[in-house]
Amino acid sequence: MTNDLERRLAVSLLLLRLSLGLVMMVWAFDKILNPGHGAAVFESFYGLSGIGKSLIPMIGIAQALLVVAFLLGVARTWTYGAVLLMHGVTTLVSWSAYLQPLKNILFFAAWPMLAGLIALFLLRHEDRIASLGERTGGRESR
Repeated sequence: MTNDLERRLAVSLLLLRLSLGLVMMVWAFDKILNPGHGAAVFESFYGLSGIGKSLIPMIGIAQALLVVAFLLGVARTWTYGAVLLMHGVTTLVSWSAYLQPLKNILFFAAWPMLAGLIALFLLRHEDRIASLGERTGGRESR
C-alpha cells in the first residue's frame, strides 16, 4: 500500500472507531443513568423480564468499560469482536421493528453501524492511530 493510502485508511478507521464507540457509550450511559429504560429494552427486545433495576446499571458499567477499551484500541481482536457481537445481537433481535419501516425508521441506523463495525473488525490490524493495541511489526499479533 502506498503511504498516502495507508494514512487515509488509518484516519478512516480511527473515525469509525470513535464514532461507533460514541454511540455505544451513549447506550451504556443510558443503562447507568436510566435503568428503567434499560429494563424495558431487555424485556421488550430480548424477552428478559424481571431484570432488576439494580442489575441494569452494572450491565451499563461493564458495557462502558468494554467501550472504553474499544475506543482506546486495546486488545483489538477481542474488544472489536465483543462490540460487534453486542451490536449484531441487538440489531438482529430488533427484527420486528424492520417489518414496519416507516414507523421505526431510526432502527435502520443499526445496519450501517453494523457494517461499520464489521469493516473495523476486518481491518483492525490497520487501525493504528491512537490505538493502544499490541504492535508487532506495526500490527497487533494475529
